Amino acid sequence: MSSSSFPPDPEGAINANAVEGTDARIAAGGDEALYVPSGDRQLFGWLHRPPGAIDARWGLVFCKPFGFEALCGHRSMRAFAGMAAELGVPVLRFDYLGTGDSEEIEASADQIEAWTRDIANAVMELRRRTGVARVCLLGFRLGALLAVLAARQCQADALALIAPVLSGRKYLREARTAQLAAEAAEAASGGVPSEGTADSAMEVNGFPLSTASVARLSALDIDDLDLPGISKVLLIDRSDLPAARAWSRALGERGMEVTYHALPGFVEMMLTDPQFASLPLEMLTAARNWLSTLEAVGRPPGAAAHAATFVARSAVVTLAGGDATITERPVFFGADETLFGIVTAPQSQETRRRAVILLNAGATYHIGSGRMSVSLARRWAQRGYYVLRMDLSGLGESRARTGSADNNVFPPGAIEDMRAAIDFMTRRYGAREITLSGLCSGAYHSLRAAVAGLPLQRLLMVNAQNYFWDQTMTLDGLQLAEVVHNPTIYRERIFSARAWRRMLTGQVNIWRIVRIYLHRPVLALKSMLRDIARATGIRLRHDLGRELEAVVARGVRVVFVFARGEPGIDLLRIEAGSTVGRLGPRCRVRIIDSADHTFSRSGPRQVLEEVLSTELFARQDGEPASQVAAIDEMRSV
Repeated sequence: MSSSSFPPDPEGAINANAVEGTDARIAAGGDEALYVPSGDRQLFGWLHRPPGAIDARWGLVFCKPFGFEALCGHRSMRAFAGMAAELGVPVLRFDYLGTGDSEEIEASADQIEAWTRDIANAVMELRRRTGVARVCLLGFRLGALLAVLAARQCQADALALIAPVLSGRKYLREARTAQLAAEAAEAASGGVPSEGTADSAMEVNGFPLSTASVARLSALDIDDLDLPGISKVLLIDRSDLPAARAWSRALGERGMEVTYHALPGFVEMMLTDPQFASLPLEMLTAARNWLSTLEAVGRPPGAAAHAATFVARSAVVTLAGGDATITERPVFFGADETLFGIVTAPQSQETRRRAVILLNAGATYHIGSGRMSVSLARRWAQRGYYVLRMDLSGLGESRARTGSADNNVFPPGAIEDMRAAIDFMTRRYGAREITLSGLCSGAYHSLRAAVAGLPLQRLLMVNAQNYFWDQTMTLDGLQLAEVVHNPTIYRERIFSARAWRRMLTGQVNIWRIVRIYLHRPVLALKSMLRDIARATGIRLRHDLGRELEAVVARGVRVVFVFARGEPGIDLLRIEAGSTVGRLGPRCRVRIIDSADHTFSRSGPRQVLEEVLSTELFARQDGEPASQVAAIDEMRSV
C-alpha cells in the first residue's frame, strides 16, 4: 500500500489510529506504546497491561535513572515492568523531557523540577487510563530521588526505591570525577577537552545537566524531604556499596512500614555496557515479593478480581522547531509485528520520499549512544527524510525471535529484520531511496544488508569493529579488532608499573595477550594472500574487498566513519586491501579526532552528526562538492 493511500494528519499531528494497524497498538503481552502530556510537551512511554481479569487497585509508575545508567538499565527496567504486570499491577514507564524518545527540553531549564512534574503527570495519566486508586513510584538511582520529590506532588501511596541517590551534592561530585577522568583520557590522546556551553554546567557521559539543575541537585538531601501519605516503602540497596540503611531506619522511626534489602546486581544492571548487562535476579525477586503483599493489602477480603477498564488514546506527537514541523509515531512491523521502532517524518507535502533506517549500536536501544539517533532523526526529518530508528529482534523494545536469546548484538535474523524495515518504509511511506546507518555492530549489520543485496542506496557506517561474524563467535571471545589494535597498547604500557602490577596479580589475562601476538602474523599473511588472490582473479571466502566492489557496482554509496585510533581502520585496510582506494569517492573514509568508540561526549558527537549529515545531504540536495571536501580535512573537534 503506498503512502498516498493514507489520510493526511490533521494540522500535522499524528493520529496513530487513523493509519493502518501498526501504530500505538497493543503489542503481544499487553504492552502499549503511547505519549503522555506534560504541560505543552509530550513524553513517550509504555503502558504494560496485566493479562486477563485483574483488580486494578494499585498501579506502578517508573522513575528512570539518568543518562548512561538509563541506557544500561533499559533491559532490566523492562523486566521489572513485565514482572509487575504479571502480578496484575498495570505499569507506566516513560522518558523524562529531553531524554529517550520524549520531546526536547530547553537547555537552561531546571531538569529536576521538570522531571518531577513529568512524574506527577505520568501518575495522572496512569490513573486516567486504568482507574487505579493507589499508585506506587518505582525509582532507580536519581529516579529514586525524583520519586521522593514527586511523592507529595502526585499524592503517591507507596515507594519502591532501588540504589537511591541520597545526596544530590555527592551525586554531582561523583559525576564531576567521571567527567574529569574522561577529559584526562581525551587530553592524553591529543584531543581538546570539550568546553561545554553557557547553559550546560555539567556533562555526565555525554548527557547534560543544566546550571539550574546542578544548583537544585546541590541543595537536595533525601533526609530533608517529607513523605506525607506514604505508608509503605521498599528500599533495595546495592550490596557492594550499601548507603541507605540509616535512612531506612529513619523512615521507620517516622511510622512507615519499611522493607530493606542490600542485594547484588546493581553494577551488572546499570553500570555495565548494555551488551554485557545482566538482569538483577535477586532484586527482581525481592520487588516481586513486596509487590505481591502490596496488592494483597489493597484488595478487600473476599473481593473478586475484575477486568480493569483501560481508556485508550492515540499516540500523537508533533515536534516544532528548526525550519519545519515534524511528527513522530511508534510503529510495529515485521513478522507478527514483533519489531519496534519510531518513525520521524517530515511535513506531509514532502515528495522526494527518502528514508534512513538507524540500527542499534551494540545492545543500546533505539535512541542510540548519547541519544544520538533521536537527534539525527529529528535533524534529518527537517531536511525531508523519513527516519526509522529501530530495534533489531531481541534488542530494546523488539521481541526476540522464537528460539533465540534476547540481548544478542548479532541476532541470527538481523538480515530479515532489516529487510522487514526496508519493506515497511517502502510500502508505508513510498520510500524510493533508502540509507542504512549504524554504529559498531550497527555498522556491521548495515554492510551485511548491502552485501545480501537488500535495496539500498547508501551506507553510513560508524566505528565498525568487525566485518565478518558467525554465530559460533561470542563477544567475550578473541576479536580481530583486538589483534589489530591491542599490540600497540601493550607496547605503550611496557614501562608502566601499574600494568606490570596488574599482570603479576592476575588481573590481566596473559594467555589472551599471547593468543593476540600469535594471531597477528597469521592475520598479516592472510591479508597478503587476499591481495594476491584478487590480482589473479581467485575468489576467496570472506573477501571484504570484493564485497565492497560488488556493493558499489550496484550503485550503493559506502561511507566509513571512524574515531581516530579505532581498530576498525586498520582492519579495513587489512581485509579490503587496496580496494577502498580504487573505489574512490564511491567508498569514502572519514576520520574524527578526540572521540571514543561510542562518541559519548557531546563535542565529538556533534562533529559526527555534521559528518553524517553532510554525507547524507551531499549532491542529493545540490550542495557543492567543496562542502564534502571540507569534511575530508576535518581532523579535530
